[in-house]
Amino acid sequence: QVQLVESGGGLVQPGGSLRLSCAASGSMFSINLMGWYRQAPGKQRELVATSSSKTNYADSVKGRFTISRDNAKNTVHLQMNSLKPEDTAVYYCNAVIRRLGGPYDYEYWGQGTQVTVSS
Repeated sequence: QVQLVESGGGLVQPGGSLRLSCAASGSMFSINLMGWYRQAPGKQRELVATSSSKTNYADSVKGRFTISRDNAKNTVHLQMNSLKPEDTAVYYCNAVIRRLGGPYDYEYWGQGTQVTVSS
């Protein structure tokens, strides 16, 4: 099976920074996309940033967040700078992975990590 394990969430003051990490493990042939979504209380889950052949960011985080991948380690990171209270949410790692021995891609989610921006 494939697992995504996140780390790096926590409490930070407005204007501060956090770095989230997500590592994929298991029987994988290739990782076609890795990214981050978030869900605030009472709101739908929304895209934050994705990385495949190109990177894609939500307008609300452009210029503040940076997504990066380490393909050798099957990891993705999200560097979050200039954090705002409205960035408070549970952040979920997402990946589209082709497993060993199969022709199809599957989507996987991490368990989520809480990010709280508050003074």
